[in-house]
Amino acid sequence: QVQLVESGGGLVQPGGSLRLSCAASGSSFNIYTMGWYRQAPGKQRELVALITSGGSTNYADSVKGRFTISRDNAKNTVYLQMNSLKPEATAVYYCNASLTGWGPWGQGTQVTVSS
Repeated sequence: QVQLVESGGGLVQPGGSLRLSCAASGSSFNIYTMGWYRQAPGKQRELVALITSGGSTNYADSVKGRFTISRDNAKNTVYLQMNSLKPEATAVYYCNASLTGWGPWGQGTQVTVSS
């Protein structure tokens, strides 16, 4: 089971950018599908982006064209580049790993988009 630590969140103005990082421990990071989720106050946790072990990506319609998920297997790290940020992106962002299902959730990192 991999252990994950998210970082890179903070306060950003509308239209700005942030890059989130998710550092993983473990020896088999490269075989996992990795995902970024977010949860806004009063709302359900939702899937934002996925990247498979082969590098295929998938995005929620709400972020498509503005967010980019990537991975560096040599560094056991997955990233979420967030551009053209909107206030609706304000949420706690979580990463997770899946082989046959998602693992436990960590603390996440807070992203606040506000002027």
